[in-house]
Amino acid sequence: MRVGIVILPEDRWWAAEPKWRAAEEYGFDHAWTYDHLGWRSLVDGPWFSAVPTLTAAAMITSTIRLGTFVVSPVFRHPVPFARELITLDDVSDGRLILGMGAGVGSPDYDAVVLEQPELTAKQRADRFVEFTEALHGLLTTDHFDYRGTYYSARDARNLPGPVQRPRMPFVIAANSSRTMRLAARFGTGWATTGQARETVDAWWRSVAELSARFDDALEQTGRDRANVARYLQLDAGPLFSLSSVAAFTDAAGRAAELGFTDIVTHWPRSEGPYEGHESVLEQVAEEVLPGLTGRG
Repeated sequence: MRVGIVILPEDRWWAAEPKWRAAEEYGFDHAWTYDHLGWRSLVDGPWFSAVPTLTAAAMITSTIRLGTFVVSPVFRHPVPFARELITLDDVSDGRLILGMGAGVGSPDYDAVVLEQPELTAKQRADRFVEFTEALHGLLTTDHFDYRGTYYSARDARNLPGPVQRPRMPFVIAANSSRTMRLAARFGTGWATTGQARETVDAWWRSVAELSARFDDALEQTGRDRANVARYLQLDAGPLFSLSSVAAFTDAAGRAAELGFTDIVTHWPRSEGPYEGHESVLEQVAEEVLPGLTGRG
């Protein structure tokens, strides 16, 4: 099993840089950051942009994979974003993973601050399908044309293209049947947060149900289950996975039993969300990660 960690883009670089270095030194397989204009209760605090943050992280690391967890179509157009991704993939020497999602419903700060009209769940899924199709085409095809309801491109160039061929991995977050089919079509990996539940056991049951539904989506699209990685965001449940070593070990074990190839936790913060102690992270890195991580 591979293990990743999210480092929220809330610290000035002098404070963030040691975390990104440590993530690699601790032995994590991948490190991520959120891609938002602002996020939930942290809107009133410091917040930095994902792509420059990952570019800086690429310059001070050498082996750990780096990614967005997750980018959404809310404030991005595929054409300029494809250029940013090609650049980031180049700077990181092919270590970029693109985590993608449809965007959340109301209230969503990213949409509100741009005064975008509120979209239905179907409209968000429609937009996400276009966003994914267009990005795939832009990253793999020079002189690319696309016509959709939400996005269009005319003779878009992509030279020199990504370092990773045909493009960097897409890890597509999906909980609905339609977006799961999208993940089965285009995803190198599928990511889930489970469903909102009040108890830990109920949340894990929802994860198991979603995993079974993704199996169905793979079968419908003719994809081999062995060719699609499965990512679980451990901290979407009621218990922060790094609240203790025991909590993390238990979560990793449950995820493995359900067939997840990758799990993702969060760097502990001094207060919620993801409130915890870095001493637990250090202990997990020393005692648990060596038996889990799959680097190499």
